[in-house]
Amino acid sequence: MVPLIELAAVEKHFPVSRDFGQILRSQRPMVRAVDTVDIKLDRGESVGLVGESGSGKTTIGRLLLKLTEPTGGAVRFDGEHLGWFKGKRLRRFRQQAQLVFQNPFDAVNPRFTIRAAMAEPLINTGVLRAEHEDRIINALRLVRLGDTVGMLDKHPREVSGGQLQRVVLARALVVQPEFLVADEPVSMLDVSARAGVLNLMRDLRDALGLTALYISHDLTLVRYVCERTLVMYLGKIVEDGPTQEVISRPAHPYTQALIQAVPRPQPEQSHEALPIHGGLGNPVSPPSGCRLRDRCLHAFARCASEVPRLVEVAPGHRAACHLHDA
Repeated sequence: MVPLIELAAVEKHFPVSRDFGQILRSQRPMVRAVDTVDIKLDRGESVGLVGESGSGKTTIGRLLLKLTEPTGGAVRFDGEHLGWFKGKRLRRFRQQAQLVFQNPFDAVNPRFTIRAAMAEPLINTGVLRAEHEDRIINALRLVRLGDTVGMLDKHPREVSGGQLQRVVLARALVVQPEFLVADEPVSMLDVSARAGVLNLMRDLRDALGLTALYISHDLTLVRYVCERTLVMYLGKIVEDGPTQEVISRPAHPYTQALIQAVPRPQPEQSHEALPIHGGLGNPVSPPSGCRLRDRCLHAFARCASEVPRLVEVAPGHRAACHLHDA
């Protein structure tokens, strides 16, 4: 079966200097934000992508939505190369694939009413104006905003953060997409609003059968919403598997550290030492071999000379660590 969307050996590098002498000598340093990554998302699948800031998560989301072009490799939607999308096909893709932003107050023009903000993607994707009002009301009802009609003429400043995040989600759904990228969708909300939006996202996943990628630092969100989880470190996928399996039996030292670093409700209890130390490595000049080797307490000689490959450690569960690839 052809996946709905996939990355095949994708790379994305960004220049970090505008020194013209370096440009002329072809030595301009590059940030290797994404480095030879393969990801497949099947129809109806909800996948989480987790990792530290700077690991390349948001760049993956932008590549999947054709908001940035890959340096190498291919991005395909329903078997078609995204690089070929132009004109009408690109406009149709913009309807098929939508983004839910992290900060709802930055995502909606403060001068727009909710009605105008919701109408914008309908106009951009060529939906007939006669359909706008029904589409907008139906989308707002999907996200369970109580007084749906009364909400339409309000401005962003007149609603709460939780309500506005529901509006942002409704705006993504109003064009009836097949694929959704949600980039830290609840990180700006307080605890009570976050719980409501998480419940909503899980119910929408089940009701609409959307294919979705949830980008997050929050392993609670991933556990609650996603069937499968990918762990990313310094431009590489280091673990991939069923969410419950990855969280309960993490196979990669980096995943183990992410899980152990999650705050616990009993702070007086002792915690195991993290299996890594230090901060995120240098994306301009990453370590040879395993990119975690300079932080990993389990590193040995092979880690410096050979890039680990993703190998199966349990059914459907893979990790890129030499400890599992004897």
